[in-house]
Amino acid sequence: MDNTNANIEREQLTYEQAHSVYKAIVGEVDKVVVGKHAEVVLLTAAMLAGGHVLIEDVPGVGKTTMAASLARAAGLSFKRAQFTPDVMASDITGFNMYNRKTESFEMREGLVMCNLLLADEINRASPKTQSSLLEAMEEGRVTVDGVTYDIPDPFMVIATQNPAGYVGTYPLPEAQLDRFMIKLSMGYPTLEEEIDIVDSRNKQNPLDNVKTIGDDATLREMQRIVRDIYVDPKIYKYIVSLVQATRTHPSVSLGASPRASVALMKLSQSFAFTRGRSYVLPDDAAAVFAAVVGHRLILKQEARLSRVAANDILTEIRRSVEVPYVEDRSVGEVR
Repeated sequence: MDNTNANIEREQLTYEQAHSVYKAIVGEVDKVVVGKHAEVVLLTAAMLAGGHVLIEDVPGVGKTTMAASLARAAGLSFKRAQFTPDVMASDITGFNMYNRKTESFEMREGLVMCNLLLADEINRASPKTQSSLLEAMEEGRVTVDGVTYDIPDPFMVIATQNPAGYVGTYPLPEAQLDRFMIKLSMGYPTLEEEIDIVDSRNKQNPLDNVKTIGDDATLREMQRIVRDIYVDPKIYKYIVSLVQATRTHPSVSLGASPRASVALMKLSQSFAFTRGRSYVLPDDAAAVFAAVVGHRLILKQEARLSRVAANDILTEIRRSVEVPYVEDRSVGEVR
């Protein structure tokens, strides 16, 4: 662990200490993932909110690197699963193997037994293997041959996938997409950013320079502080109104579920924390609305044929839903 943060009391982090650790973690990841600060902040916010993240983009833009650098900076146990059609569900959850010496079955842990699992190119695996993550993502445990095993806490899945239509891909079902708190896209770097990337990799792997800022206990404390971020009842109504509006939009055949409302509330708390506040404003919910809800919508056929994008619909909804004004913004001031 970095000496700067080695003396932080694990039993009870203050808001200021937690926010200092957050900024240090983002700073370490920014050293590796060039020009994607907004994406790094959103990914870290999802981690603090206890959510899982789906990153969809073309190969080679830094999806895997961002996940690995976040795990190292946060001091979390990390495993990477390269999903291919021959990966079995038991590789993910674990399996029982017969031991001839003891004449009994022994549990062999699967890849989920870690703090941060990188499910690389998840849509190249079969639907059965994809679904093996559902219980782990939702409940933090796995069941093997009728026996339930707890996964280390905290636990986060960062899944990467290539855009639909690439060779050998299996689209994720709606039930599994709904388990991801947010969906991100990296995008290509600018000319200057790509020059920096090439230069930084000329002599060494930038991951080698990432300092470890915290550990799993530190993250649990930070997550506790994020859960205590104040949410005014008017903000609850605003969040639910945004999500419910997706269910009545004329271009949407399947809107976002109540799970999306919960995810939007939790990520709004975390996003407020990243901005140095201990209370949520409507701006926080609006800022993360598209990332939380976009991948949960199913558009009507006519909307797809007209090339209507989910983000356009969400922008329209965000503009149409009445924004509450929280009169007493002194409530929940930063401690």
